[in-house]
Amino acid sequence: MLFGMVARRLRIDEVTARLGVKRETVYAYVSRGLLRSQLAEDGRSSTFDPAEVDAVATRGRPRRRPRQGEGIDAALGSAVTELGDGLISYHGIGLEELAGARPFEAVAELLWSGALPDPPTPAWSAPPAGVATARRALTAIGPHCAPGDRLRVAVAAAATVDPLRHDLRPEAVLHCGRSLIATVSEALAPQHGPTRSAAERSVAQRVAEAVGAPSSARWHGVIDVALVCLADHELATSTLAARVAASTRADPTAVVLAGLATLSGPLHGSASVAVPRFLADAAEDAPAAVATLLRTDGQLPGFGHPVHRHGDPRHALVLDAVRTAAAANARTRARLAEVDAVLAVTAQRAPVPPNVDFALGALGHVAGLPLGATELLMAVARTAGWIAHAIEEYAEPPLRFRARARGRAADPAPTASPSV
Repeated sequence: MLFGMVARRLRIDEVTARLGVKRETVYAYVSRGLLRSQLAEDGRSSTFDPAEVDAVATRGRPRRRPRQGEGIDAALGSAVTELGDGLISYHGIGLEELAGARPFEAVAELLWSGALPDPPTPAWSAPPAGVATARRALTAIGPHCAPGDRLRVAVAAAATVDPLRHDLRPEAVLHCGRSLIATVSEALAPQHGPTRSAAERSVAQRVAEAVGAPSSARWHGVIDVALVCLADHELATSTLAARVAASTRADPTAVVLAGLATLSGPLHGSASVAVPRFLADAAEDAPAAVATLLRTDGQLPGFGHPVHRHGDPRHALVLDAVRTAAAANARTRARLAEVDAVLAVTAQRAPVPPNVDFALGALGHVAGLPLGATELLMAVARTAGWIAHAIEEYAEPPLRFRARARGRAADPAPTASPSV
């Protein structure tokens, strides 16, 4: 524009062409103060300042609502887990090298310190005062509470008898993590007589007892593989919530509670709960059960993943462990056959790979676990990851997640696409 000349104001059709939006969206920008309109000389149509229109175009229109699982454009530095389509590694060690080869305790130490312990990690001890307090709290809420709710109560109760939990030095946070996981898994497991020492049991054994898994070394091994596979998954929503809490310098138990609250959502930690119901319905007629769910829900539980589009590596690791344990018993072999029947049906046309939620649901179905047990298993496992991310976050500047709201035009609600 030449000096002294005033830019011509733009008509509504010019603004829509410039921004690539509809007329209704332009007026939504006006209502939110992003643009100002003036009446044209005809007294009927609106005109707009080209500089304001350019400013909106330059900074970008308010983005569409992200699709389910797609996330937003945000990135945080983290060395805990490398994630890609079909790839998961903890501090550079592939998950397939860890699951079944290293116990959950050793993998947790890897997440926290960046190195596998040598010599191997002994069983984590659970402070008696924390276990007793958590058990009293669990007794007060009654036996019919969901497993995930029981875990949250146990964590909150155990924290009240740990006066040193506010020590945020890395070595202190590691100690808190070991103590917390051992305490809650011990408190949730059935109580044993004095002849059996709690210190002799691994986390996998305690969790197996807490979720009602068959009492054999084979199934304890399956639980351990599942714990390792679920220990961390980069910046999943519950982990982001945990890091936000850590950025306020909340103590590690509060960080875990923030993660547990987010994990409780039906689209996250409890996603596997629907799978055993589906498998039970499919026991007599897998094609009919699949067809019914697709017709009524439009998708199947435990299929598809926004990151692992070509296959979730955790699914194969957990399901392979289930197959090995199920082979020794006729009843579990029959239930495994029901799982395989569903997988065969879903693989026939436009297959969408199953994810770890399906493998967890299959574990619950084959082992005969009570409803909600897989959510508890995942929550105990992910506690290790939240502690690892808390350690990283405590080293960052505090309160760095203060976001600013950006107005946007109303978007239509997203619709879920079929999984199969």
